[in-house]
Amino acid sequence: MTNLYRKGKGQPLRDAMRRSGLTQAQLAAKTRAVDVQGKGVSAHTVSNLTGTGKTASESCRLRTAWLVATALGEALQDHFSLPDDHTHTVGR
Repeated sequence: MTNLYRKGKGQPLRDAMRRSGLTQAQLAAKTRAVDVQGKGVSAHTVSNLTGTGKTASESCRLRTAWLVATALGEALQDHFSLPDDHTHTVGR
């Protein structure tokens, strides 16, 4: 599976949430609304992606990134990037 990496240690995500007036829980709920499967992203995952410090996650699955960006009404590439070639792990 392809993982994407959040840009700017999540600052663009936090800025978008602030512009939209959304809390982490509200953003998680919006991901369920845009997900055709109705599952969305948990508030815990949103917290990890938008947070700072030890609990913050630098990467997530493509589907997670897409749901979060779509729920924010913003472009995926504004908030996430693909890994560089040198960061790929070779399967064994």
